Formats: sequence, structure tokens, C-alpha cells
Amino acid sequence: MSDTAIAVAERRRSGAATRGAGTGAGAGTRSAPYLTYLLPATALFAVVIAVPLVMNIYTSFTRWTGVGPRQWAGLANYRQLWHDSEFWASMWHSLALVAAMAVIPTVLGLLVAAALFDVIAKRFSERTASLLRACIYLPQVLPIIVAAIVWGWILDPQYGALNVALRDVGLGFLAHDLLGDPHTALLTVMAVLIWFQLGYPVVIFMAALQRTDPALNEAAEIDGATWRQRLWSVVVPQIRPEIYVVLLTCTVASLRAFGWIYALTSGGPGVSTQVPSYYSYQSFFTDLDVGYGSAIATVMTLIIVVVSVVFLWVQRRHAG
Repeated sequence: MSDTAIAVAERRRSGAATRGAGTGAGAGTRSAPYLTYLLPATALFAVVIAVPLVMNIYTSFTRWTGVGPRQWAGLANYRQLWHDSEFWASMWHSLALVAAMAVIPTVLGLLVAAALFDVIAKRFSERTASLLRACIYLPQVLPIIVAAIVWGWILDPQYGALNVALRDVGLGFLAHDLLGDPHTALLTVMAVLIWFQLGYPVVIFMAALQRTDPALNEAAEIDGATWRQRLWSVVVPQIRPEIYVVLLTCTVASLRAFGWIYALTSGGPGVSTQVPSYYSYQSFFTDLDVGYGSAIATVMTLIIVVVSVVFLWVQRRHAG
């Protein structure tokens, strides 16, 4: 091979290498902006969630009053938690709140949404259905503390609107301190939570009903299916993803419920409405046992993660 041919081949190889390097540099340059957009969210996640979570887990293995040095306690807080009857009572109360904020609103929300979509909108007008939907959703717009304080005024045993109205209509024997009686306090809180939570599933399900296939509903109606049968056998399978979303989000919200208990009952009377979130708060700021409060918060975080994973697994299994 001549010297000229060798020189030409070397120039070609050098040009190809240069183009390859330029292509790689260009790809890296193009991908850099996307990584830049992720930095604020990553930093916010680290500051707001990751770092406090790690600090809380570490604190749960210590004895600490919130000031001064921490004393390593190992699993002592968790052993105390395992034998704490008040904690287990709060867990049972938390299950009651799951029923009040997730199960019952989901069932009622589905029925109300179907009635607004199939009955009210068709017999009256879509505007009427939209107005009723907005009225039902209105409690969700209110801050929790504000709504809880208003309900506290309504349920006041002496001057509350409910008891005053009962006395005015001659039903004074029904007047009762609903939030002050250990036998009725939890049920009263559950009723208020159902009122507050109902609007969320109604809005989600009415949006989901917009995408259902009307032909399937009409075919079932022609075949003689009742409204309940069409709802259960035709509509529910089509909106199953929305049902999972509502159940998951409402369940997580009920396990984290704090504001309602704080403003309505403060966990009382006694411990009849105590829930883990408020028990953790008391351990932090009233008992000054930060390590024990951190242990309660860590256990509840683990429970919420497990519940979320189970929900997502069930949803994926049914979707598949």
C-alpha cells in the first residue's frame, strides 16, 4: 500500500473518531437540561421527606426530651410500644376512622355519583347535577381546623345549634354531649368525617362515569337489568381504577388523621378517640418523650407504606 493510501485511511479514521466524540458530547449536552430540572424536586424531597424520616428513625432508638443530648436506648421504645395498651386502643380507633374516611365514603360516594349521573342529570339537567355535586364537595374546600371548630360549636352540649334545636322543638330529652360521652364521642367523630370526606369520591366517580361505555349500559337495560344490577355488573368493573385510587388515598388520609381529633376531642374523653398520630403528638410535646413519639411515627409510616404497596399490588393484579 502506498504512503498516500495510508495517509488517506488515517485521516478517515481520525474523522470518524472525531464525529463519534462529538456525537457523545452532544448526547451528554442534550441530557444535561433534563437532569437540571430534577434537581429542585430532588433537593425538596431530601429536605422535606428523606432527611426528617432518617432523623425520626434514629430518634426512635433513643431517649430524648427534645433538648440536650440523646441517650441510645436500642429497641426499648418499640418494646414499650408493643406492651402499651393505649397505643393498641388508638390503632383500633384508627381502623374506625378508616371505615369513616375510606370505606363508607367510597360506597356512599359511588351511589351518590351514580344517582347524580344517571338520575338527576337525565330527569332534571346536568346543571342541577353539577350544582349538587359542588354542594357535596364544598366541605373538602374548608380547612380541617376551621370545619372542626364549627362542628365543635354545633355539637356544644349547652349552646350548640344541634342541642338548642332539639330543645326548641320539644325533643330536649335527645340533647346530649356527643363529644363528651366516651360511648358516643368516636361515633360522632366518624359521622363528621363521613360528612367531610364524601365529596371527594363523588367528584372522582362522576368524572369516571364520563368515560364508561354507554352502549354496555343500554344493552344491560334492554336485557332487563335493574339500576342496581347495571351499577354493580356494568359500571363498577369499568371504573375499578378510580375506586382503587379513592380507597388508597382515603385510607392513607385516615391513618394520618390528626386535625379532626386535635380540634374536636384532643383524644378524649379519656382515650376514647385517641389515634396514633395524636398519641405521637402528645408524646412529643406534652410528655416530652421524643424518642417514644418517634417510635409511634415510625411504626405508622411503615404501616402506611405496607398498605400502599398492597393496594398497588392488588390494583396491578386486577389490571393484568
